[in-house]
Amino acid sequence: MTALLLITLALLTEKIILILVLFGLTLGVAAYSTYGERKVAAFLQDRLGPNRAGPFGLLQPLVDGAKMFTKEDFMPNAAERWLYILAPGAFMFVALMTSAVIPWGTQLTLFGTPVDLQVADLNIGILYIMGFTSLGVYGIMVGGWASNNKYSLYGAIRASAQMVSYELAMGLAIIAVVMLTGTLSLKEMAAQQAGFNWNIWYQPLGFLIFFVCSLAECNRAPFDMAECETELIGGYHTEYSSMKLGFYLFAEYINMFISCAVISTLYFGGYNFPGIDPGWLGGLMGPIVLLAKTFFFIFVFMWIRWTIPRFRYDQLMRLGWKSLIPLAILNMVLTGAGVLLFSN
Repeated sequence: MTALLLITLALLTEKIILILVLFGLTLGVAAYSTYGERKVAAFLQDRLGPNRAGPFGLLQPLVDGAKMFTKEDFMPNAAERWLYILAPGAFMFVALMTSAVIPWGTQLTLFGTPVDLQVADLNIGILYIMGFTSLGVYGIMVGGWASNNKYSLYGAIRASAQMVSYELAMGLAIIAVVMLTGTLSLKEMAAQQAGFNWNIWYQPLGFLIFFVCSLAECNRAPFDMAECETELIGGYHTEYSSMKLGFYLFAEYINMFISCAVISTLYFGGYNFPGIDPGWLGGLMGPIVLLAKTFFFIFVFMWIRWTIPRFRYDQLMRLGWKSLIPLAILNMVLTGAGVLLFSN
């Protein structure tokens, strides 16, 4: 009984440490994504970008965080107090929880002990991510409504309609991957793409649909209709300040990081790369490969933001309902036919 208890405590301690490391990594990447965004924007617009706080401006995210914590935290008199406070925290919580099922590698060997590089190996991992992603709209909608500001409410309504619309096409694109791999587990999906057997070769249309929907789900330009400052001041978080606003902004970068990690896992082999064993360097090579792919897609997200102008709202909804959803259904039908044909 004592031995069983010790084993259980050891496994629990291992999971807690992995969760803390993963949350720290997620928060660190999100913080420095703000720095990367400003540097990419500066490069594309022939500017310098942040260069005052530390060498090459590398301390800028820390300065921005200190600024957010020390700014005045006000609350509108007519706001729904508890919902106003709860909304940004809920949005941040949902964003952080999605990283739990992503396989960052195979196993990491620490002091001779193997550690799984996945917090929770759920057999419905991709369904878990879709479920938590769909909950993110509540943080936006509640925050926009609880502020009792018409511009905030308009931004929240736009965001909710946009996210619901594009989640349909995203879900259909994922169904095609599930039909191809025969599993909902992200760990098994990544394992099946060993070497150069990546799903992108079988699902190019599905990848394109999923990528566009990810831009819309993260409220990234050209789909940033929920925040467009030329029409709505600041969108659903107009009435927020200090770290409440910081939670909203931070969660958006976390969502972008997780979206890029999911894209890399679903379509680009995850931690696999031709000629590279994910078990090298004591198991560190797997996370290095996956993070390199993730950072590449983060750069593409930023590149698109500073290159393509914003859609009109009617164009955005037309693209989602009249183009992406029919294409996703077509892709699903073709995938099913291909699976039946080649399995026989």
